[in-house]
Amino acid sequence: MGRWMKPEVYPLMAAMTFVTSMCVFQLTRNMLMNPDVRIDKARRRKGVLENEEEGEKYAQHGLRKFLRTRPPEVMPSINHFFSQDK
Repeated sequence: MGRWMKPEVYPLMAAMTFVTSMCVFQLTRNMLMNPDVRIDKARRRKGVLENEEEGEKYAQHGLRKFLRTRPPEVMPSINHFFSQDK
């Protein structure tokens, strides 16, 4: 007989897979896009990078620009339902 995983393990595995993938995503994003992270020797020789535009572009990414125009509510319809006077 082969060994089987208990069904109770699957939600834990899903959560851990999600968390691990988010960590890998963030590390990869930092490694490839962050102007302060220098991988090659030519960029490492520079002590201070003078690329304010690239740093601003990294800090003010598309998701942040989109969320700046949105109201800070998670579920606006539920908030409206409970906040209206009857």
